[in-house]
Amino acid sequence: MPRRWTDKDERKYEHIKEGELKRGADVRRAKEIAARTVNKGRREEGRTENKRTLGTGNPNTSLKQRSKEELMNRARQMGIAGRSRMNKTELVRAIQTH
Repeated sequence: MPRRWTDKDERKYEHIKEGELKRGADVRRAKEIAARTVNKGRREEGRTENKRTLGTGNPNTSLKQRSKEELMNRARQMGIAGRSRMNKTELVRAIQTH
């Protein structure tokens, strides 16, 4: 998986940054908006890792060893209702019984 921005990402960054500067944003803010926008696109295309928000954990590890965020993502994939109110133990139980 490439870790660097492509030439297209660089062009997109410069285009967004210039647009923000024209709208009156200061340089620091324009750079931040441009970088966040490019990185969001990369993340949505699967070109960058975001283990905390996207991963469901290593399938070779037990559910109890996975983080709560990984369990939440797995429960979301499975369509388990009420997962936002569950603690880690309840999530493990719900995934196992689903």
